[in-house]
Amino acid sequence: ETDRDSSHFGSSQFWLRLFATARSVLPFLTSPSHLPACQLDLAMTAFSVPIAAIFAREVLEACVIIGQYRSVVYAQQEWEEERKNTALRTIWIAAGVATALALVLVLALGIGLGAAGSELDDAVAEVIEGVSKVVAALCIAALSLKVPKWLGLYAPKKEKNIGVSDSELRFNVAWNIWREVAEIGVFLIPSFLKNSELGAIPLSGVVGIAVGLVLGGVIYFLNRRLEKRKWVLAIFMMALTGLLATGLFTGGCHEFEEVWGETEDVYELKPKDFWSHKKLPFTLLKPFGYSQSPSVLQMCCFWIFGGLLTVVHVVVYFLKKKREDKQEEQQVEEARA
Repeated sequence: ETDRDSSHFGSSQFWLRLFATARSVLPFLTSPSHLPACQLDLAMTAFSVPIAAIFAREVLEACVIIGQYRSVVYAQQEWEEERKNTALRTIWIAAGVATALALVLVLALGIGLGAAGSELDDAVAEVIEGVSKVVAALCIAALSLKVPKWLGLYAPKKEKNIGVSDSELRFNVAWNIWREVAEIGVFLIPSFLKNSELGAIPLSGVVGIAVGLVLGGVIYFLNRRLEKRKWVLAIFMMALTGLLATGLFTGGCHEFEEVWGETEDVYELKPKDFWSHKKLPFTLLKPFGYSQSPSVLQMCCFWIFGGLLTVVHVVVYFLKKKREDKQEEQQVEEARA
């Protein structure tokens, strides 16, 4: 069997290592039987959707915060160009220093908890993995609810003076960015405790940061350039993040039932090789809750969580709409007075 695998991938050990590395990034591209168990374990733990989602959420929020302060600086019409450039430079320096300090804290937290988690048994590790997915689901659900506000579709409760002096910019930006980055460490506590997920943090973090930066850039661009069609992007992002949150919550609950007893399967799609959620193309849908043979618990979690999130979106929309109408009435009354 070893000779057959060697001839399949090339006789050179270089190609075998290259193939194993590729599988660590996209482990679903080939059948697990082609690699030894140790390489398979490495491939399966090289990337984690929940971890990437946590990074993406916090980076996106940090981008939105920076974008808001940049917009405030650009709005100061009485400032000269040099004054604006100084303020913008202050924002970036404060954000960079705060990020570095928060990353040191996250690293220290990860090292300490990683050492503590080395003695956990398999059952506890499964529960921790489930908790990490549920935490990520709640983070992404909150992100889904914030999308319309970030795109400027919901009017703020009241105008806030967020401070535009150098000292105010330095403190406010540093504090908010430090808080967002430090939250990554808090949300990753379950992953730190489960040593098998430590290897997934680097790649998952890079992917999550990239996604957060791209989405943050898109939101910043649209807020500055476009006034129409924001609802199209908002609905798409709310649906995408809502589905991801629902899928993560469903997957987390499934981890719990794998430890404490699985419920019966509702159905099973056949042929198994084609519909499997562990192989292309349907493995791409797994983070959104897809399963070839979902259990009763998975089905209940998917529809209940997704339904509740939809209801919350609708309630928030009508509450915001009611508040906007009330604000408009107050403005009309003040104008008449």
